[in-house]
Amino acid sequence: MTGDELHPRVAAVAEVLAVAAPGTQVRQLEASTRTAVEAAAAVGCEVGAIASSLVFAADDGPVLVLTSGAHRVDMALVGRLTGISGLRRATPDEVRAATGQAIGGVAPVGHPAPLRTIVDEDLARYPTVWAAAGTPHAVFATTFEQLVEITGGTPLCVSASSDDSG
Repeated sequence: MTGDELHPRVAAVAEVLAVAAPGTQVRQLEASTRTAVEAAAAVGCEVGAIASSLVFAADDGPVLVLTSGAHRVDMALVGRLTGISGLRRATPDEVRAATGQAIGGVAPVGHPAPLRTIVDEDLARYPTVWAAAGTPHAVFATTFEQLVEITGGTPLCVSASSDDSG
């Protein structure tokens, strides 16, 4: 699809990427990328190479966790390692308020305001990482290092077991 055909949320993500990661291309797909399994099938990669953007609420505001699609976030572990208190899954309304995007299409960037971001260290195992780009039908390819850089994220172990299916 051409830039003229981008969904407004996808266009916002593409604009951020054009500055933060020149050359990174957003792909809009017919297939859904709402879940890590769907995204992996759509782009032809391992589920673990999908950077799932999960928003959590905490006592002092929202937290974005970019986790490998191969496992689930251990909220108790993340809370212990970061000192974040009151960590819980955000509601759909809280996700939209924090990111401007709906669950299933939350991108690592392009939010109304910067979010405290944690990037799953397990994503470093993959030479190419795929992330949502603002809707459940848009993605972009990046690297772990670039994901940390463009989000200002903190690399962290977010799961007690990185081999869980999720």
